[in-house]
Amino acid sequence: MSPLSKDPEEWLEQAEYDLKAAEHMLNSNLRYYAVFFCHLAVEKALKGLYFKRTQKAPPRTHNLIFLLEKISETPPNNLKKYMMGLNEAHLITRYPEDIKILQKEFTIEYVKNSIRYGKETLEWIRQKF
Repeated sequence: MSPLSKDPEEWLEQAEYDLKAAEHMLNSNLRYYAVFFCHLAVEKALKGLYFKRTQKAPPRTHNLIFLLEKISETPPNNLKKYMMGLNEAHLITRYPEDIKILQKEFTIEYVKNSIRYGKETLEWIRQKF
């Protein structure tokens, strides 16, 4: 895929691939990377939906809530709360100050929940396709 594929299904397929990568990161105890990949998965899925609806390249942003607004969608409260949390985690997982602290903050249970909600979010987005 080029950096800006015009195929919305490709964006969604890559989102699912990224979520699988998150599971592998968890299994390798690279927990904050797993959270990063959950964010990446949701971001790509939203950008795919944006592309499908507008036939335009998605905005160059990592802000999930901004992308939701651009496609005029409001997810169920639990998924919106999850996406807001991913937005907060995005910067600290992209530019960590201290890996050991992040590994403690992103517990196994936290990451498992992030992956579970990531799957639910991708399913919700797929239904919008």
